[in-house]
Amino acid sequence: MKDKSKIIFGNVISDKDYNKAVKSKNKYIKKYGDDSEVSYNTFLRKNDRIGDSLGVYDVVLDEGQGDVDFDIEKGIIVGNIRMGFGHYRISMAMASAAKSMGYTPYWMDLNGYPQTTCTKIISAQNDLYSLGSRLSKNPLFNKFWEWMNYEGFRALSYNSSDQKNAELMATVYKNVPKDIPVIGTHVWPAQAAIHAGMKYVVNAIPDNWPMALHFAEGSVHTVQCKNAYMGYRILNGMNKDQVCEPMPDDDLVYTGHYIDHELVENIEDDCDGRMARKKAGKPMRFLLTIGGAGAQREIFEAIIKHLIPSIKAGKASLYINVGDYKGVWEYLLQQIPEMSSLSTEHFDKFEESSVFAEQALTGEVAGIHGFYHENIFEAVYITNLLMRSADVLVTKPSELAFYPVPKLFIPRVGKHEMWGAIHSAEMGDGTLECRDIPHVLQMVDMFMKNDKLLGEMCDSIKKNKINGLYDGAYKVVEIAMGLKNNR
Repeated sequence: MKDKSKIIFGNVISDKDYNKAVKSKNKYIKKYGDDSEVSYNTFLRKNDRIGDSLGVYDVVLDEGQGDVDFDIEKGIIVGNIRMGFGHYRISMAMASAAKSMGYTPYWMDLNGYPQTTCTKIISAQNDLYSLGSRLSKNPLFNKFWEWMNYEGFRALSYNSSDQKNAELMATVYKNVPKDIPVIGTHVWPAQAAIHAGMKYVVNAIPDNWPMALHFAEGSVHTVQCKNAYMGYRILNGMNKDQVCEPMPDDDLVYTGHYIDHELVENIEDDCDGRMARKKAGKPMRFLLTIGGAGAQREIFEAIIKHLIPSIKAGKASLYINVGDYKGVWEYLLQQIPEMSSLSTEHFDKFEESSVFAEQALTGEVAGIHGFYHENIFEAVYITNLLMRSADVLVTKPSELAFYPVPKLFIPRVGKHEMWGAIHSAEMGDGTLECRDIPHVLQMVDMFMKNDKLLGEMCDSIKKNKINGLYDGAYKVVEIAMGLKNNR
């Protein structure tokens, strides 16, 4: 097999950068070991959190035995990593689409096998990325963080090191049947699958800013936006000013947005519900999704304070999902004492939270509703359930920038996210990125006081659905299964 760290799509990596990649791998071996000769017992167990709703079985590496055997004909692996919520959310979209198409999704979290070298490496990288996100509140550090997420990860030399490190991740696939298609929702599961000899691999690229970080040569790469397609096709700016050898035609496919089946099939009803509530003068529902890094707590705090008079007057209501970070909710209560009397807590009771989300589609909602779930599946998926009955999603322009709900974009964390807001604004389903608190609050008021803004976004979302913009997850599954069936 060709050394994927030495030549990337026909572009030769310099000896200096290649040697750096080799040193990176050796550093990880010294720190975390090399389990490439280990043969882990591998089986399937029904996911006890989203197994019923999304038909998901976990790929388990442990002692024991499985609930079912691998289905060579209908099984499809969704490879992901637990790094923030974004890659999990995209994985859920793939699982949802696969289930709706009659396939069985197998959930393979490469950050969920603590006994492996693979997970040890990913966990260390996750810790570094989380630290960077937290430190990005510092303007001086943020200059570096913006550059790293925009130019540093863009370089072919970065992919060279990643590919070499991913050789240490391949072991987790050793006892997985090689004929089962793999969808990687982060590049590492895709790279590791290729190194392990998996035959049919799709690399679902999340970002709209083309970066060599996301290359897994040997897989089919999919992108959500035409802008990203052109940038990846020519490896734009990935070797400084040099003109790069382009990606082969068959290695890159534009699919549209990766969205859950349940959200796509209900777009018209959900948009009509938003406009009906607006026309009837019902409280406007804002959904705030807050991560644990704390980079944007002050912004959410300002939004809540700004909306409290409207909440008391019955003109606004809030869904606040703090994911699996209960401390964020406690911080908000401490900073905004008025929240307590207005809030209903939906904590670690996913079934109850799901019922609330379902009833909110047609029922009344008032006040503030806080959501916290210790389990990461529930922490992530409750946002998807709440999204349907929300009027406006307030989020940074990351993976949620692509979802079919009106969106208010607060400041990014990493410059690569900038393009998510640009794309959403061009598609008509989101605002521009509001780069400071005054502009965020201006947009909150516009949604509250202006019927036209929400109506135009809902109209755009319905038109985008007709044009297939939100069909990306279905298409990724089709590509993955097509690789196998067409061989």
